[in-house]
Amino acid sequence: MLRVRFAPSPTGFLHIGSARTFIFNWLYARHNGGAMILRIDDTDVERNTQTSLDSIFDGLRWLDLGWDEQYRQSERLAIHQAAAQAIFAKGLAYRDFTPADAEPSDSSRAEGAWLFNPGMRELSTAESDRRAAAGEPFVLRFRVPRKQAANVCFRDAVYGEQVKSTADIEDFALLRSNGMPTYHLASCADDADLRISHIIRGQDHLTNTFKHVLIFEAAGATPPQFAHLPLLIAPDGAKLSKRRHGPVVSVTTYRDHGFLPEAFINFLCLLGWSPKDDRDRMSRQELIDAFSFEGINRSNAVINFTEADPIDPKALWLNGEHIRTLPVEELTDCLLPVVQSAGHAVDRAKMLAITPLVQERIKLLRDVLTVADFFFVDQLAPYDAAELIPQKGDATMALKALQRGREVLAATEFTHDALEQTLRSAASGLGIKTGQMFQPIRVAVCGRKNAPPLFATLEVLGRDTCVQRISQAIEKLH
Repeated sequence: MLRVRFAPSPTGFLHIGSARTFIFNWLYARHNGGAMILRIDDTDVERNTQTSLDSIFDGLRWLDLGWDEQYRQSERLAIHQAAAQAIFAKGLAYRDFTPADAEPSDSSRAEGAWLFNPGMRELSTAESDRRAAAGEPFVLRFRVPRKQAANVCFRDAVYGEQVKSTADIEDFALLRSNGMPTYHLASCADDADLRISHIIRGQDHLTNTFKHVLIFEAAGATPPQFAHLPLLIAPDGAKLSKRRHGPVVSVTTYRDHGFLPEAFINFLCLLGWSPKDDRDRMSRQELIDAFSFEGINRSNAVINFTEADPIDPKALWLNGEHIRTLPVEELTDCLLPVVQSAGHAVDRAKMLAITPLVQERIKLLRDVLTVADFFFVDQLAPYDAAELIPQKGDATMALKALQRGREVLAATEFTHDALEQTLRSAASGLGIKTGQMFQPIRVAVCGRKNAPPLFATLEVLGRDTCVQRISQAIEKLH
């Protein structure tokens, strides 16, 4: 069975690059009928925080994709130790007693990077056992083959054939001096034990993969298939960094700005991947159906943002597109918590009536607080009385329109069609254009010219609110 995994480390908030990795793993699993594994790689005890772990789960739950199995690496230390000992027993690893603060003075080459300490690598078994039994701390290192030139090879589903000589790979650590596994060992031991068939991760792990192939082979396990993803970068070409770019790279920033999870997923998918048919807005099922490694680009993907605005314009556009196509009841359920958390006492029935009026006017969920604020408040924010004066009209015309509007609205049926017929008839009776009748009333009840369709707005606001606000507008003109 195809099995993929997402293995975040709880050392910071959920990075959008990590979220994209999770999404690509999830899509590949669902496209191929496989299993999605969530594994928290929390063996770096000094850097792990509960806040980071909470951020990871908050972000993943918001994406609402789910997973099939869940593990914590810290609960699997026995598996890691067993893997290390098995490799050691085969003579493919050795103890390095070099003090942690000592500089590597010996090198396997006259120039270049440090590869190993010959004195430690060539230490006899008896001497190594004696020093270990005496309690001398050591690092367990992988014994990279050196006697003859050899290549470590693997095929990456995105970047193609990859080759590196063992002469360029250092004797990397498997266990630290405190007995804890390194990232390389723990990751490979877990991947082998959990029967991970495909490893899909960021391109920055590509160079690690040569070491991982060595570990898999030393452990007697078949290496998984690898697919490395292009990185997400800032407009200046720098790699997106939690430290440098802050909230811009956090998943929860997009959630808190008012993104729909499906729109955010859609946006991330188009960073480094393409369905090859020029589609932009795609539903979750469309993404599942279209996703393949062939669509992944090799070049890094730019997220466009500024210090003033952390949101990529394309992400904003896509979110608006998803909002416009969302069924009204679903959008209502998304908007209602936003409105209520802002302190407005609005029930679902009223929100259900407001949603169709604002659906075409918002790009973020929280836009409802500014686009539709007049539906939620008892008193409108102050506005300029000059806004009440219609085009090619004056204050006298506005006053007549409002007075007549108040009069007819107090008596008419408060339904869309009845309101339209009544106000059009009132305009005719005053001898003014319908626009000159409607604008003063729109500003009076909404507090501005730019507002949703008038008759539906009046219907939702109700007779009492409309009459009261028109009366206040008349006072403004006086």
